[in-house]
Amino acid sequence: MTADIGEQVGDTELVAGFRRDPEAFTRVYDHYFRDVYRYVAGRLGEDAADDLAAETFLTAFRLRARFDPGRGGLRPWLFGIATNLVARHRRKEARHYQALARTGAEPDAESHETRVLASVAAGRLHADLVRALASLNRGERDVLLLVALAQLSHEEVAEALGVSYGTVGSRLSRARTKLRKLIGKESFNG
Repeated sequence: MTADIGEQVGDTELVAGFRRDPEAFTRVYDHYFRDVYRYVAGRLGEDAADDLAAETFLTAFRLRARFDPGRGGLRPWLFGIATNLVARHRRKEARHYQALARTGAEPDAESHETRVLASVAAGRLHADLVRALASLNRGERDVLLLVALAQLSHEEVAEALGVSYGTVGSRLSRARTKLRKLIGKESFNG
């Protein structure tokens, strides 16, 4: 996994490199792009992932002088940027889930939501999972999906979202509780 590469190379070394020579930022891109892409694809689909993953690194490049290794690693910083970009699309995402839940309609068989839902739930759980995701507030949904899709540790989620470790734990716990209640204990093992 690329998270280990940042530790091997050292974020400090990467930062020093791209501060001396902006073209050295390509090393950051090479090390972390795949993970950021997978996270965004898991949230918004592959079509949006191409653009938003690229925009994540464009934003990071523009903000590279502000990056402070003393406040955390490059990986959580990049996921924080990606999460903020996903937030721009969140209203649309939440409205979509709420509309599906209200209508009871199944998502289009070719849609991103269907592919994600199929990977985590069987047949009839689609509507339940859609309703459950729509019921989560922004903070709960961000924490849950950073852990589930990006596979960030609690510490990395805290850095990415700029919240405390305890806040990550409580948001994740609330999200899991809501999902268990809405989907059913025997259907959700979180």
